[in-house]
Amino acid sequence: MRAQASILHLDLDAFFAAVEQRDKPSLKGRAVIVGGLGGRGVVSTASYEARVHGVRSAMPMSEARRRAPYAAYLSGRFDAYHQSSRIVMALLAELSPKVEALSLDEAFVDLAAGGVDCSSSEALVELAETLRAELTVRTEGLTASVGIGTSKFMAKVASELAKPDGVRVIEPGTELDVISDMSVRAIPGVGPATHEKLQRLGLQTVRDLQNASEGELLRELGQSWGHGLRELAFARDDREVSSDRETKSISVEDTFEHDLRDRADLERILVADADLVCARVRRHGTFARTVTIKVRLGDFTTWTRSRTLAGGTDQPERVAAVAISLLRHLDLREGVRLLGLGLSGFTMAAQEELFDLEGPESKQVEGVDETTTERAGLEPVEHVGGPFGRRRGGGWSPGVEVEHDEHGRGWVWGAGHGRVTVRFETRHAPGGRVRSFAVDDPALHRAGLLPMTHEVPEARDDD
Repeated sequence: MRAQASILHLDLDAFFAAVEQRDKPSLKGRAVIVGGLGGRGVVSTASYEARVHGVRSAMPMSEARRRAPYAAYLSGRFDAYHQSSRIVMALLAELSPKVEALSLDEAFVDLAAGGVDCSSSEALVELAETLRAELTVRTEGLTASVGIGTSKFMAKVASELAKPDGVRVIEPGTELDVISDMSVRAIPGVGPATHEKLQRLGLQTVRDLQNASEGELLRELGQSWGHGLRELAFARDDREVSSDRETKSISVEDTFEHDLRDRADLERILVADADLVCARVRRHGTFARTVTIKVRLGDFTTWTRSRTLAGGTDQPERVAAVAISLLRHLDLREGVRLLGLGLSGFTMAAQEELFDLEGPESKQVEGVDETTTERAGLEPVEHVGGPFGRRRGGGWSPGVEVEHDEHGRGWVWGAGHGRVTVRFETRHAPGGRVRSFAVDDPALHRAGLLPMTHEVPEARDDD
């Protein structure tokens, strides 16, 4: 670890929901839940008002509706989230040349690399408060929690302790005092599967991990993860902030309202998904060698199949052919709930295929939980369908921004039975009226994003 607390972790508070509350003033102070609105949907983000009712990320949307029946349920607007994220990341880049973006709403910053004097905790708190205030101005109302520590692990712990909308600096030498009584879930990488294994060993807190037999951890978790977990339990973390994180995979997932059993339908979806992921690969100027499919059945059994090609490709026809051949080896009689397609193993050169596409899979994982499956075969860095799934076809999703030729700009309050209800307001003009229209009203159109004063253009792929 570093001798000074010089790594900053910033986490935007309830990001997706906060953007919706900012852009839809009538939702300010209300429970807002963003995610997939169908019967199979899951919660992506819940506002703090919704969390009071026990709603949390990754919860089935049906459960969220039972817990918070009067919340506002919105389908999500990725263009708006990207718009605000670019502003935040540009602000962090003013602090240091070393900014490691983990997602749209989360990043590490190496303050020492930016020449920041990290010798005083009071000065670091002042810096963080100034950063948060400027962030709120530039994003027109969003807030963030900021943590600063001697390592990435401790900075992350600090930002968790600062939530919501606060600052925490963990001073050098106090790390064990801070983490020892925390749950083992506070350690990055301890998900449900690892947590269950640790519970079987009677390990509930970080202090329990510190006192545990290293041999026992290695036997239960494996050499690499068992050793790494023990190191983090003692706050030993020497990972550097990397400003150019390499994309390990590009993937897309589709979650279906009803289980699909028709292979022809599933193959058509894989063809469409191959177009999406290959377009992204081409924008990166690279080629992919490994094709992976992820299939979740109706009983939640999750399978992955992958094949590594002799050479890289960016051709959707080739990727689709491999994906379809992988699908043919699976028994789909239970019905498919989710289908994913991913590319990985990126290379700068392409090469003609040198073997039969019907050859054996290079990797397969059967009947394991999602966490293990994704580690083994599909690491979704970019979900084109996202946690909301992809809507195939038209329709007005709740939360979508619209404009009416007569009434102006607003957002979809709800839709059904051939009607769409719109509240006419923006973040600059709150409190508008609510009106309903026919879904095919020619005067009603989708609206683009409202510009922001500190808008940052989206980076071009050839930059």
